[in-house]
Amino acid sequence: MISTRPERTTAAALTVLGVFQAALAAGTPWGRAAYGGARHGTLPGHLRAISGIASVAYCSGAVLVLTGRGTPRARRRAYTALSVFMSAGVMANGASRSPVERALWTPLTAVTAVSSWRSRPRC
Repeated sequence: MISTRPERTTAAALTVLGVFQAALAAGTPWGRAAYGGARHGTLPGHLRAISGIASVAYCSGAVLVLTGRGTPRARRRAYTALSVFMSAGVMANGASRSPVERALWTPLTAVTAVSSWRSRPRC
């Protein structure tokens, strides 16, 4: 299936988020850039587990976006839900105490929210 520009943007942003979360889960010492920046260095086990789950979810979402699976109605609902979820992420990252989160993840989640909204097929 040929994907639209907003879909490619959504998939790319989800992939970036998924790779970042996978790196956190693997023990990369980027704690200042996640979870409010309260943990410096490598995250504790329970946050690494959450990052592992988040990585799978983000990367699976990217694959689903690019494959265009599902009916137009189901895809519209999924894109709407993703846009709402990412909008909540914009607010959470924007309110973070971590300057890295505010500078890096707020704009990326905003782009993902807008691009997923624009990806919704017309029914």
